[in-house]
Amino acid sequence: MQQKLLNFLLVGLVAFGMFSCGEDAPTPPSKTPEELAIEELTSGSSQIWTIAGGGSVIRDGRSETNIYQTFELTLAANSSSKTYVTINNNDLFDANGNWSFVTGGLDKLLFTGSKPAANTEISWTRTGDNLVLRFSIVAPGARQLGTAAVLGNYVFTLKKKA
Repeated sequence: MQQKLLNFLLVGLVAFGMFSCGEDAPTPPSKTPEELAIEELTSGSSQIWTIAGGGSVIRDGRSETNIYQTFELTLAANSSSKTYVTINNNDLFDANGNWSFVTGGLDKLLFTGSKPAANTEISWTRTGDNLVLRFSIVAPGARQLGTAAVLGNYVFTLKKKA
C-alpha cells in the first residue's frame, strides 16, 4: 500500500513539474498609441468613409449634406506612408494626397494639398461605424475657385463603408 501511495505521489510530482516548467505562449508586441489610432482610421490598411447611408455635413449649424451627399474619403496607411483620396469633395478637399497626425497628439489630422481644407487641423473621433471630422476654414483660404465662399465651421459625420 505504501509503495502504491509513493508511486502515485511520484507520478503526480513528475506531472506537476512537466506542466509548470513549460514555456508560456509568446505575447504579441503591444501596439503603440499611433498604431492604434491609424487602425481606427484605416481599419488596418484602407477604409472608405462616406456620407451615404446616414452621414451628414453641418456648416455653421446649417445642414449642407445635400451638397456632399456622394462625398467619400478613403484613408490608407502602410509602413511607409499615409494617403487619402476624396470623391465628390466640391473643391473643399484635394482629390488625393498624404495625411498625418498633428504634432503632439493623435486626435487631429492634417491633409496635404492646396484646397481650403488642406493644412487645416481636423479633429476626429470615431464611435463604432461613425467618423466625425471637425474643422474650420478661415480667410484668406476660404474661397473655392475664387468665387464661392467656404468659410465656416464644419462637422462631417461619415459612415464606414463596408
